[in-house]
Amino acid sequence: MSRKSLAEVNAPVRHFTIQLSATRRGARLARLLAERQLDEWGEPYDDAAQVVAELASNAVLHGRVQGRDFRLALKLHADRTLRVEVTDARGDRIPNLSEAADQDAESGRGLWIVAAYASRWGVEEAPAHSKTVWAELGPVSR
Repeated sequence: MSRKSLAEVNAPVRHFTIQLSATRRGARLARLLAERQLDEWGEPYDDAAQVVAELASNAVLHGRVQGRDFRLALKLHADRTLRVEVTDARGDRIPNLSEAADQDAESGRGLWIVAAYASRWGVEEAPAHSKTVWAELGPVSR
């Protein structure tokens, strides 16, 4: 019996990536495309759609640089953990939950929503002075 390497176990079984304009329309399209892709994979998408909507909106509002797009990536792993990644052009603006608006505020609550849906989330440096904000959603029992 052969042993799988750690890389094989953690490798996504399904992957979707798209580059979108850093506009409100691009953020709406990110959510719609994520819903469509997850539906095609046969996965529930309500929670993921909320996370994509918040991260894409943040990329457009806080991570926009004139003339540069943002990227959405979905990675569905064998254990059905979904990793949502949104990469924007503002690597100098790192989101922080402790600096996010109060949960009762009318705006600025996006990170609270992401934290509520995700089992974990974080930020990583990306090439070209960019950043990737990611969130992992655990498998949903059927």
